[in-house]
Amino acid sequence: MSHPAFELVRDEHIAEINSQALLYKHIKTGAEVLSLVNDDENKVFGITFKTPPEDSTGIAHILEHSVLCGSRKYPVKKPFVELLKGSMHTFLNAMTYPDKTAYPVASQNLKDFYNLVDVYLDAVLFPLISEDTFEQEGWHYELESPDAPLVYKGVVFNEMKGVYSSPDSVMHTQTQNALYPDTTYGKSSGGDPKAIPDLTYAQFKRFHETYYHPSNARVVFSGDDAPERRLDILDDYFNQFERIDPKSEVKLQPRWNAPRTVKGTYAGTVDPEKRRDGMVSVNWMLDPPETREETLSFGLLSYLLAGNSAAPLRKKLTESGLGEGMIGGGISTHLRQPMGGFGLKGVDPDDADKVEALVLDTLAEIADAGFSEEQRAAAINTFEFNLREQNTGSYPRGMTYMFTALGGWLHGGDPLEPLAFESALQSLKDKAAKGHFEAEIRRLFLDNTHRLTSTLEADPEQGAREARTEADKLADVRAGLDENAIKDVVARTERLKALQESVDRPEDLAKIPTLTLDDLDRDIRTIPSQESRIAGVRMLSHDLPTLGILYLDLGFDLHVLEKDLLPYLPLFGRALLQTGTSKEDFVSLTQRIGRTTGGMAQHRGLATRTDGEGTAAWFFLSGKCVPDTFGDMLTIMRDVLVDAQLSNRDRFRQMALEEKAGFEARLVPSGNAFADMRIKSGLTEAGWISEQMSGVTYLGFLKDLIKRIDSDWNGVEATLRRIRDLLINRERMIVNLTAEASLWPEANAALEQLVTRLPDGRTMDADWSVDFTPRNEGLVIPAQVNYVGKGANLKAMGVDLSAASAVALRLLNTTYLWDKVRVQGGAYGGSSRFDLSSGNFAFLSYRDPNLLKTLDAYDGAAKALRAEIGETDLVRSVIGVVGDLDRPEFPDAKGYSAMWRILNGTSDAVRQQRRDEILATSRADFLALADAIDLVAAKGHVVVLGGEAAINAANEKHPGLLEVSKVV
Repeated sequence: MSHPAFELVRDEHIAEINSQALLYKHIKTGAEVLSLVNDDENKVFGITFKTPPEDSTGIAHILEHSVLCGSRKYPVKKPFVELLKGSMHTFLNAMTYPDKTAYPVASQNLKDFYNLVDVYLDAVLFPLISEDTFEQEGWHYELESPDAPLVYKGVVFNEMKGVYSSPDSVMHTQTQNALYPDTTYGKSSGGDPKAIPDLTYAQFKRFHETYYHPSNARVVFSGDDAPERRLDILDDYFNQFERIDPKSEVKLQPRWNAPRTVKGTYAGTVDPEKRRDGMVSVNWMLDPPETREETLSFGLLSYLLAGNSAAPLRKKLTESGLGEGMIGGGISTHLRQPMGGFGLKGVDPDDADKVEALVLDTLAEIADAGFSEEQRAAAINTFEFNLREQNTGSYPRGMTYMFTALGGWLHGGDPLEPLAFESALQSLKDKAAKGHFEAEIRRLFLDNTHRLTSTLEADPEQGAREARTEADKLADVRAGLDENAIKDVVARTERLKALQESVDRPEDLAKIPTLTLDDLDRDIRTIPSQESRIAGVRMLSHDLPTLGILYLDLGFDLHVLEKDLLPYLPLFGRALLQTGTSKEDFVSLTQRIGRTTGGMAQHRGLATRTDGEGTAAWFFLSGKCVPDTFGDMLTIMRDVLVDAQLSNRDRFRQMALEEKAGFEARLVPSGNAFADMRIKSGLTEAGWISEQMSGVTYLGFLKDLIKRIDSDWNGVEATLRRIRDLLINRERMIVNLTAEASLWPEANAALEQLVTRLPDGRTMDADWSVDFTPRNEGLVIPAQVNYVGKGANLKAMGVDLSAASAVALRLLNTTYLWDKVRVQGGAYGGSSRFDLSSGNFAFLSYRDPNLLKTLDAYDGAAKALRAEIGETDLVRSVIGVVGDLDRPEFPDAKGYSAMWRILNGTSDAVRQQRRDEILATSRADFLALADAIDLVAAKGHVVVLGGEAAINAANEKHPGLLEVSKVV
C-alpha cells in the first residue's frame, strides 16, 4: 500500500504470525514504521526511541515519566491518568530499557485505540516537561519550613530506592554495568539514587530534544485497523519535523582478552551460623546475532542448559549444595551485544570460586558428552509448541511482535526476519543431532574470554550507612544555603505542592478524547460451557477456537485437607512434577513432559465464593497438547498424581531451598502484595489460607520446614503422603476441557479411562476454623522504602455495597490517591482495592518514602469521594471499569475463567447484574463508598512492610501503633 508521505521499503506476508508486514520510511524525517495487518481485534501501537544514557542519573527513566504529564495538545497535569481512568485500553504504559524507551498502547475498541495513539504521539513529541514536572517525577529538595529537615523527593528517586533495595536487582545492575563498562550498558538507565540528584533540568530538556524525534523513532502498528489510517495519523505528527541525525547509535563494547571479576554488597542480614547471603554468577558478553536462526539457537541453548529443573546445568548447580537457587539461566538478547549468565543465590560468598569452577566445568562436560536425543527432542518440542501457540498471556500479541522486531531493528537490522521462524527452526532441528549446540557452548562460553564473575554479599550496616551518607549530603547542601536560599527552597516546596494540589481547567480536561457510555456493550461477554459427568466426575467443556490444541485442567477440592496441611501445597504441587515416579527419575519425567506436551503446571485457586457459601479452594494440575499426544499427556498426569516419588528427600529439600530463595527475591519488589495478603489474613478464611500458602507466614514455614527435612524427614514425607491420599480423589474432583468441539469425543473417551484409574473415596470437609484477629503490624525488611497498607472487611461492619463501588474506587485511585500518595508523597504508587464477594477493602502504597503521611492520606480519602463529581469523571471511570471487565483472553484463559466462575459461584446472571450496576453508577454510590471508607479509617488495621528506621519512627510518634517483627 502506497502513501505520499512514506516510502514503502518492504511488503511481505509472514505466515507464522498470519500478518501482512509493510515496512515504511517517512520521507521527510526518516522515521521507520512497521505496519502489521492481521485479524487481531486487540490493536497495538508503539513508538520507541533509542535513548542511550551517558550516566546513571536516570535521565531516560525520568523523561519516560514526565512526557506523560501534559503535552501541547493536552495541557493537563496527567493525561496518562485520565486515560487510565476512562479508556478501554488492554495495555497502557511506558518502559525504559538500557538503550531505548518504548511507549505501547493497545485496545480492542477502534475509537479508543485512535484516542490512545493520538495522546501518546502528542505526549512524546510535544510534551510540556516543565521544571515542576521534572522535580515532581525526578527529584527535588523538599523543605516544608525553615527549621524542617531537608529531604529528597521525587517519584523516580523513590522508585529506584525500591529497586536498589532488591538484592536481585542490585546483582543484575552490578553485572551488566561491569560487563559493558565502556558503553551505555555500563550505566543505570533507571537511575542510581545516589546519582539522580546530580541531574539538572537543562540536561533533562536537552535529552528530549536530542532523542525524542521522528528521525530517531521506530513505530509498530499491529491489528485489524485500517493500514492507510495508521500512516495518516503518523504523518500528521511527523511532518511537523525536519530530518536530523540524532547520533543515538549504541556503541559496541570492545572485547576483553581475559576474564574479570567484580564484587559488591547489598543491604541485608547475615546468618552468623551459616552464611547463605551471597550471589555468584558467571557471565559472558556475546556478539550480536546476525540471523533469526542464531537468535532461536540462543533461546534453545538456554532452554537445553537451564530451562527447567532437569536441565543439566541447572540440575548440577542446584544439587551442588553450594546455593539455594539458580540465577541467570541463559542468554538475554535485549541488548545489542547479548549477555549470557548462570549462577547461584543463597551461597557463602567465600565459595565464589567454587561456583565459578562448577559452571565452567559443567559446561565443558556437557560440550564433551553432548545432549541426549531425549533432551534435544524435549527442548525442541517445547520451544516449537510455544512459537506456534503464540500465547502471550495478558500481553497483546502485537506487543510481542513489536519487541521481537525491535531487537535488531533498533541497531540497523531487519525487523521482519525475527517475526518468521519456520526455516530457522527447521535448520536448527537438522543441526541439533550434529553437535550444533555442543559447539555453541564452546564458542559462546568456554572459548569466550569476555567473561565476568560477579559476586554479591550482604552487608548488615549498608542500609544505615547509605542513610547516613544521604543525610550528610543533605546536611552539606543545607549548610551551604544562606537565609535567602533557604526561603527560596521553602517557597519552591510550597509552590510545587500548590501546583500538585491545583485542579486542571475543565476546558483542558475536555480535550482528552474519550468514549461515551453509548460506545459500551450493555451485555456481558459469555463463554460457551457445557456441563456433563464423566465416570461420575463433574466435567466442563468449552467449545473455543484453540488452533487444534487441547487445554485440560484437573481440579481437586482443598477442603478435604486439614488446615495445618495447607502451607505444604506449593511444594507438594512442585513435587508432583519434579520428583519423578517409581518408573523414572525426575529428569526422564521432565523430558517426557517436554516431548509429548506443550507444558504442564500446577497451581491453586482461592477466593471467597460470590454466593456466600464459604471459600472456593482448589488445587489444579493443568496441561496442553495436540490431539495426537492427548493420551500420552493423560498418562503422565495419572503417573504424577498417584506415583510421584514423595520419598525423594534430596530433591524435596532442594525445592524447599529454591522456594525460599524465590520468595525472598519477590519480597522487596512486591511488598505491596505481601502487605495486602497480610491485611486480608485477618479478615476472611480465604485471606487466611492465602497467607499460609503465599504470604509472610509462608516464609517462616519454609525456614522451619528446611530444618525439619534434615531432622524429621520421615514426618515430612508422611505429611506429603497424607496430602496425596486425601486430595487426589475423584469424588472431590472436576475436569475442565477447552478445545474445539470436534476434538471432544476422542478426548472424552481418553479422559474416562484416566478418571476411572484415580483413587475414589468418601471424604469430609476438614475443620478450617481459625481466629481472624487483625493486628497492626510493622514487618521489617531491608528496604529504603515502605509498603503501607490499611484495610478492613466491610461486610463484617454491616456495609453492603454494589458493583458500582468499582467506579468510585477507580476515580479515587486515579485522582485523590494518585495525587496524595504518588505526586505529593513521592511514592511510586498508591491504590485501593475492594472485593465485592468477600467484602475485603485495602489501601496500599508502593515504594513509598512515607508511612504516617500515607496513613493520613488514607484516612482522608472519604472526603474526596464526597466532593462534587463531574459528569466527565463519572463517565470516564465507568468506561475504565467496563474496559477491565472486557479484557481479552486467549482460549485457554477463557476456558479456565468459565470454570472458576462456576466454582466460586459467580453465575452469568450475577455478572450481568454487576455490569448493570456499574453502568448505572450515580453519586449515591460514591457517597456509600465514602461512608464505608470512614469506617476503615476508624476501625481498619495497618500493615507496613518497610525499613526498621521508618517503622520505629512511626512508633515513637504514636506509641504502640505497630507490632514490630523482622521478616528477613
